[in-house]
Amino acid sequence: MMRARLAAIAKRLKNELVLYREVLRHPQTPWLAKALLWLAVAYVLLPFDLIPDFLPVIGQLDDLVIVPGLIYLAFKMIPDAVVSECKARLEKSGLI
Repeated sequence: MMRARLAAIAKRLKNELVLYREVLRHPQTPWLAKALLWLAVAYVLLPFDLIPDFLPVIGQLDDLVIVPGLIYLAFKMIPDAVVSECKARLEKSGLI
């Protein structure tokens, strides 16, 4: 049962990532949303943090707050019509 739940979560995550990639390629996606997403990726990949990770709890907490916050803000800026159009295109092509 646990394995099936994990597989379902993994499939949903994969579908969401495919959808997000398609949304970022859409010409009507605001540039600020794209910039926030790139900032989130850079924050995860670059070797510096606002709060160093060697500080217990607080060091990891900034990663758990900043990155999802940037992603949330970015996707709040993307119009629902763009997301719906991209989702329909992906479903039609069988990618999700």
